[in-house]
Amino acid sequence: MKMQKPLLLSLAALTLAAPLVAGAYEGNWKRGDIYYRMVCSDCHKGQPCGPIGPNSRTRAEWKTYLEADKHAKGKDSVKYYMSKHYRSSIASKNKAAAKFANVSDEDMLADVRAVLMRSAKDGDVPTGCR
Repeated sequence: MKMQKPLLLSLAALTLAAPLVAGAYEGNWKRGDIYYRMVCSDCHKGQPCGPIGPNSRTRAEWKTYLEADKHAKGKDSVKYYMSKHYRSSIASKNKAAAKFANVSDEDMLADVRAVLMRSAKDGDVPTGCR
């Protein structure tokens, strides 16, 4: 009987937590791909480093980069470029930014993360700049 109570409590906790885990947003790689190509790659075309393809790094390297949240060698934040504020600032000249203007910052970052993980050197479908 003593063993049943902890087991029942554990099962109850798992049952209650299941919808939270199942509802975790993991990103829409298709939307992330559009945003990455039309915003990130478009901007980098005019930079000295040039376009940076998703397959230029491994999954681990992209994960480290995104977690460090340092863009342009630490001059600014990666998250800024996924923000509604940034998207609204370029919406008049960028169709993807305008199209995704109302997507939350967190969802847009998850979308871009999804395409980077999928298209990395060691991803399921390594993809360069198009």
